[in-house]
Amino acid sequence: MQNPPVRLTAMASCAGCAAKMPQQALADVLRGLPGMQDPRLLIGAATSDDAAVFIIDDSRALVQTLDFFTPIVDDPLTYGRIAATNSLSDVYAMGGRPLTAMNITGMPEELDLSIVNTILRGGAEKVLEAKCVLAGGHSIRIPEPVYGLSVTGIIHPSHIISNAGAKAGDVLILTKPLGTGIATTAIKRDRCPDALRDAAIASMSTLNTPGPELAEAGLVRAGTDVTGFGLLGHLGSMCRQSAVTAEINASALPLLDPAVPELAADNCFPGGSKSNAAFAAPWTDFTDTPQPLQLVAADAQTSGGLLLSVPPEHVDTVLATCARLETLCAAIIGRMIPAIPGSHIIVRRSLGPA
Repeated sequence: MQNPPVRLTAMASCAGCAAKMPQQALADVLRGLPGMQDPRLLIGAATSDDAAVFIIDDSRALVQTLDFFTPIVDDPLTYGRIAATNSLSDVYAMGGRPLTAMNITGMPEELDLSIVNTILRGGAEKVLEAKCVLAGGHSIRIPEPVYGLSVTGIIHPSHIISNAGAKAGDVLILTKPLGTGIATTAIKRDRCPDALRDAAIASMSTLNTPGPELAEAGLVRAGTDVTGFGLLGHLGSMCRQSAVTAEINASALPLLDPAVPELAADNCFPGGSKSNAAFAAPWTDFTDTPQPLQLVAADAQTSGGLLLSVPPEHVDTVLATCARLETLCAAIIGRMIPAIPGSHIIVRRSLGPA
């Protein structure tokens, strides 16, 4: 008699990027750390960007990041693919091209080694797809599974996409639909419709490869990827660093499936997303936006899309590039406006013309 399949998600206290430390707590633990003021460090932790950038010379800089999390799905191959895709995304979001990756692995002793091998194989497949080299890694024994990558990429110092630099009048474009935190919570509770599950897995496994091409063509003024802090958290950081306010068109937010707001309204909502909503509340004005879409805007995404602040004259070219590179969507979700004191983000049911 065969043993029942292992449910990886049942071994985890929280799933995917929803496992992140809340934004305010992270700011508190990073405060005042030494060694982060070197002039060669063009971008470090202080600006809440996606990755660090360290200059080598006038034409080369390293992009460095690491990311890992607990299982977000039960299938080990899929878990490995999603975790690796998420780790690689931070290099793409900065406009860099991944060079090398190293495994970060923590597994319970009782987990069969064939399952661990399958997780790592899933990650290795995405590293290969990214034209990146898997160079090694480190493993430890811990009570619940964690897996991810440390990734080093390369970028020209003049091509960096940071979360600073957005200007009033820029158009906001999002390249993946929202709802993975809600979907994976539904998966864990055996409440996820098949269509939503499949859409979430496909989204979380899709590399954000347009980043470097958009950066090298100078088409983007600022950007980030939308992951554990949700659309509100990552956009809020961009607004703070750029000294602008964002107006979001709630009716234009792309969704993985029509079931996403319904599940959110029915409390199928991860703890990390609740923390995101609480953190964003003081500087987010939801005006007439329905409550379910407010929840979607705060949802903790795993391996989410690129959020790009694009000058109006470049919007058509960016949309055409996204279409050519087959992003899951290229949704115009709002715009940047002059800074409104105390308000980083205004979410409206719909937006009129600029």
